[in-house]
Amino acid sequence: MQSSAAWRALVRWDLLRTAWPWRSVAYLVTGVLLGEVVLVAFLFALFVSTILALLVVGIPLLLALGFSGIPVAALERRRLRIIDPEPADTPHRRPDRPGLRGWVGLRLQEPATWRELAYVVLMITVLWPIELLAVVFGLGGPASMILTPVLRAQMGEVRVLKFWLVDTDLGAFAALALGVIWLALALYPLTLLAAAHGSLARLLLVSRDTESGQRLEELTRSRTRLVEAFEVERRRIERDLHDGAQQRLVALTMTLGLAKLSEGAEAADLVTKAHEQAKLALAEVRDLIRGIHPQILTDRGLPAAVADVADRSPVPVEVAIELPGRLPEFVESAVYFVISEALTNVAKHSGARTASVIGRLDGAGLVVEIRDDGVGGADPSVGTGLAGLADRVSVADGRLMLSSPPGGPTLLRVEIPCASIAPSR
Repeated sequence: MQSSAAWRALVRWDLLRTAWPWRSVAYLVTGVLLGEVVLVAFLFALFVSTILALLVVGIPLLLALGFSGIPVAALERRRLRIIDPEPADTPHRRPDRPGLRGWVGLRLQEPATWRELAYVVLMITVLWPIELLAVVFGLGGPASMILTPVLRAQMGEVRVLKFWLVDTDLGAFAALALGVIWLALALYPLTLLAAAHGSLARLLLVSRDTESGQRLEELTRSRTRLVEAFEVERRRIERDLHDGAQQRLVALTMTLGLAKLSEGAEAADLVTKAHEQAKLALAEVRDLIRGIHPQILTDRGLPAAVADVADRSPVPVEVAIELPGRLPEFVESAVYFVISEALTNVAKHSGARTASVIGRLDGAGLVVEIRDDGVGGADPSVGTGLAGLADRVSVADGRLMLSSPPGGPTLLRVEIPCASIAPSR
């Protein structure tokens, strides 16, 4: 697992014009500060528990050090967002049994607990010293040279880096120029170091697909649920036609019949009333058709249809769907309704402040990701909403995956094979 965004930034020719070097610096600086705190706390706890172990009471404290990686790892997964925007889900499962004994028993069995402890040991013995040296050399040295003109103006002369005596304006500005060059060159290895640390943190601290405690679940299709879903949809359409448009058309017919039997102003009023009823009936029929297959999806394709749904969402939604042309109609329809239902769920249940929809072709398949920064905790085993979405995707031989740890964020990923792409109209 790589901190892919930072690695991709390293090969860009305009790296220094992006935010990645400074995000890398922030990641390393906060890592140095955190490493120092963890080192002091770990050594203090180890010392106290070792001394108290002579009195027996320290043995539980010594054993508790084995769990010290858990809170540090939780903080590191949050800090990882500085350098890697991809979701970093916890690898730990919820205990089946309540209470401390159930929690301890489960954590002792999980490989993630020991990976997190190994990460803490690496942090305080290897990562923290290396990053401290990198920050001092890559930031401290250039900073002292860049500040030379200011210090020289105040003190008259400055000894830069303890060996270069600067006592003239020319020397001070030469030191400034060299400091800027040094900083620009140092940002490359600093970004590389931050990317490597991010990759290591993701490898050791983030959930894996092979673990039983993974948060990523594939929602497989069910033919029985699919048939039932189509039957429910048919009944909904029938009910909407019967209770809505049909009733308005009956009222319209009766009003026109009364108008035919009336004369003068009364007939004109009835015709006006019939006209309003006809417009209402037409609006209901349009809404019903839009619910079956929206016209904008037919006319302009998936990106425009999803943008329309996002505009109507009460939660701000950022849409980025890049396609070289039109997808097959059944793929567009399935993906559109999955996105529409997912954004409805975001608005109703997630408590999110923002959401995003990203779509792209990956090889011979379409990949769509719907994210939100809500409370998470979506469970496909509760209710039929997520299972219904999986059924829609299964019609197109695709699959739907969900990552929604408690506390968020939530990621819904749709993958559909898509061999043929029609040119854009």
